[in-house]
Amino acid sequence: MSLLIGDIVTTAALTVPDAIAATLGPAQLTFRELDRAAGRTANALAGLGVGRGDTVLWCVTPTLRSVEVFVACARVGAVFAPVNPGLPGEERDRIREYVDPKVVLSDVDFTAAVLAPTVLDGGAPNFGKVPLDDREPHILYLTSGSTGTPKGALVSHRASWLRAAPGGGTFTSGLRGDGGVVCTFPLYHYGGWHYVMEAWQHRTAVHLVRRADAADMIDVVQRRHPTALYCIPAVWERLLDPEHRGADLRSLRHADTGTSSVAADLVERIKSRLPGTTTTVLYGSTEAGRMAALHDWDLADRPGSVGRPATPNALWLDESGEVCTSGPALMNGYLGAEPLTGGVYRSGDVGRFDEDGYLYLTGRTREVIRTGGESVGPAEVEHALRGLPGVLDLAVVGVPDPRWGEIVCAVVVVPPGAEPPTVAAVRAHVEGRLAAYKQPRRVAVVDAIPRTPATGQIQRTRLRALLPHA
Repeated sequence: MSLLIGDIVTTAALTVPDAIAATLGPAQLTFRELDRAAGRTANALAGLGVGRGDTVLWCVTPTLRSVEVFVACARVGAVFAPVNPGLPGEERDRIREYVDPKVVLSDVDFTAAVLAPTVLDGGAPNFGKVPLDDREPHILYLTSGSTGTPKGALVSHRASWLRAAPGGGTFTSGLRGDGGVVCTFPLYHYGGWHYVMEAWQHRTAVHLVRRADAADMIDVVQRRHPTALYCIPAVWERLLDPEHRGADLRSLRHADTGTSSVAADLVERIKSRLPGTTTTVLYGSTEAGRMAALHDWDLADRPGSVGRPATPNALWLDESGEVCTSGPALMNGYLGAEPLTGGVYRSGDVGRFDEDGYLYLTGRTREVIRTGGESVGPAEVEHALRGLPGVLDLAVVGVPDPRWGEIVCAVVVVPPGAEPPTVAAVRAHVEGRLAAYKQPRRVAVVDAIPRTPATGQIQRTRLRALLPHA
């Protein structure tokens, strides 16, 4: 049996044609409508010369057209590469050069000419059945390396299908109720497309939001009465703000969180605000999908844990304590890079297992900063911070944060007696050159940046040790 992403919608359109597949605000698509729209779009892509193995770069502000183009790419065998339309223009152009797409579809500017999404308004589906191998990639998720250079994780049909399959995805005990799933991640992020595919695997709706703020999330819950909601800790904080205490969230049965370790008090506040819901803490990555899960029945007894290793991948710690994983849900590899050594993904997270096999994360081995589910290369931020007034030397590190997992911290050296720059001043200095999630949220001062004697490279481990509460 082939596990092809395009077939998920084909099957749903046969079995529950009139069920809602996706919504965004007042707009919605049934599975029948999505199936037909994806067929027309696949026909239009084929007319543009897009076929098996080609890449389609999609850089568009929130729209339901994203889901039809996603399915259409899967059906013609193309690799769908979603890009954040809010990135600075220079960064979008670097990504385009790296991805080298057959077609760019965008409603924001690139240096070179691109096609608008309306070019995909084609006729009746007639592109024909494309023979596909489910081990081939169907999507390219973009993240940052330690230098800020784009890295694209290529994920196959089979891996995505297994990650999102009922019993193998987030909702391992099934979805209670049929109101659908709220997706608070943007659709240029792995988390976004995971929840799209997982909802469709359950033959239920995915409810998209234009932004993950409290107003949009409350609106979709009250409008659509969904069953499930997953938020990273920082987004839960917005929803749990006392200002929104009166919002009606009673339709929710699942109130999940994660991406890294989660503070026990956040879980308690979710339970207090949403009594009767189950909460699962999830730990995973773009490269491997779900890696561990702490289920509702374990929350009270295992505070601070991210749970036990999750199927279908294997998970273990190497001799240094780094979290490693391998298995059928792993990505194929990074675009333009050598395959993973031995088929093993090394997460960069350091952890420990307790006597019952529950994983606790204790630190990081890599320079890459993981903040709110995004990856940030410190060197890229340092480059953007050059010329910051009143600063003699600087470096960037990630420091732990209960809301974001890690936050970007600018560590500066200033003249004796001088005041360091404020966070607002630092963020203003890089505005327009760095995406918001890459901008520092903390400023720290040290007497000197520790560097290697021979090459002058920043010693980030030593630097973090100089910072209080880091």
